[in-house]
Amino acid sequence: MARLKPVLIFLIQSVVVGLAAAFVVVLVRPQLLPAIDIGAGTVTGQPASYADAVDIAAPAVANVYTRRLMPNTGPGGSGRFRVNTSVGSAVVIDAEGYLVTNFHVVRLANEIRLQLADGRIANPQLIGVDAETDLALLKVDLGPLPAMPLGRSDQLRIGDIVLAIGNPYGLTKTVTQGIVSATGRGVLGMLTFENFIQTDAAINEGNSGGALIDTNGQLVGINTAVLMQDASTEGIGFAIPVDLVRGVVDEIKKNGRVIRGWVGIVPDELTRVEAEALGINSNTGILLNTIVPNSPAEAAGLRQGDVILSINDETIRSRQQALLIVARLNPEDQVEMEGFRDGQRFRVSLIAAERPPTQTR
Repeated sequence: MARLKPVLIFLIQSVVVGLAAAFVVVLVRPQLLPAIDIGAGTVTGQPASYADAVDIAAPAVANVYTRRLMPNTGPGGSGRFRVNTSVGSAVVIDAEGYLVTNFHVVRLANEIRLQLADGRIANPQLIGVDAETDLALLKVDLGPLPAMPLGRSDQLRIGDIVLAIGNPYGLTKTVTQGIVSATGRGVLGMLTFENFIQTDAAINEGNSGGALIDTNGQLVGINTAVLMQDASTEGIGFAIPVDLVRGVVDEIKKNGRVIRGWVGIVPDELTRVEAEALGINSNTGILLNTIVPNSPAEAAGLRQGDVILSINDETIRSRQQALLIVARLNPEDQVEMEGFRDGQRFRVSLIAAERPPTQTR
């Protein structure tokens, strides 16, 4: 043991001397330290700047200015009309001059003006609207325009970074950043067909109709609404997914409107308590609140209080799902429904009609 003690002391002294020498060398020659790359990226591989994405997308975002003649019915009004003005945004979706915006941006407008990103001003033609998805299609004839590349909203994941580009409060080319907070968001009661992208990117008045883009500069949604509890809370933004926008635009280009299937049911969500009371051992299905008179549903014998479990063999889990399945049908398509009534399952066949137009003015 006595012989090991000098060896141990020698080892400790050697380590201390080595560390001291290394400290002195690094102090004098810091360049000998290995380099740490803190330039263009983060530990997750995301870019430190999204300027390239904005450069791709921003030239395709236009400002929308509208004028509406409204009856002057306020206190002291003379019965004459007053002019209401508003601002919004629009997105160029192809080089031929088609732009998408929100229906509520141009609703009741007597005059619509566009200011493109390059400063040019035009009065666009209103090609068509779809109030049930809050979309409108405009067109200008100004030669080839910079169009925004279209992405795929079905590939978005919760947590993905997105950027909103628009004209909030008339502040042109404003960009805000956030993440995808949720996809497929519905049951908000804002529109008939709801399938929103939810984001915490700031969306304010004037952003409506503007672009929600991914980090590659591709359009993934059209900004449409923000929910706020009160003035002191941060709003929650919603955008219409670009996959839905594509279908609506194609329909408007082809028909001037969106043609959807319709069977004449007004469904409600079926709660677990209601399902148990009806003897349904499942959390699927919708409860028929109303059967529209003279509709295919009435002709097929469906009744108020019926529970619909499947449509064309697709299990129904929500009111919104049922509405979307029916809306995708073509008029004259055959529809098979499975339901539950008075403790018994039943099946019914009916022929879809065209969904009646929604009041747009």
